[in-house]
Amino acid sequence: MRPVTREEYVDEVLTVVESIPPGRVMSYGAIAEYLADRSGRSSPRLVGNIMARYGGAVPWYRVVNAQGRFPPGHEVEARRRLLAEGGVLKGGRVDMAACAWWPEGD
Repeated sequence: MRPVTREEYVDEVLTVVESIPPGRVMSYGAIAEYLADRSGRSSPRLVGNIMARYGGAVPWYRVVNAQGRFPPGHEVEARRRLLAEGGVLKGGRVDMAACAWWPEGD
């Protein structure tokens, strides 16, 4: 299997984020793990960089860190949007047990 190009990986990350249902979340690491086999890459940091650079057109607030923290500098807006969709918080963070999502079929 040939590794995907950077542009293809950006597209794959954004496609996964677009598929996250309302009120649910994936962590940067979960997205990287999900794409690792077909992309040849597995870097939560790279997923974060892609979201920071290209994520404005997708539901970016549905991507959090592994502890359920929202993107730095965007916490208020992300919290507002996720709660409006029915997301659940616990201790000021996303309740990962209640909200974490993984694409079906994989």
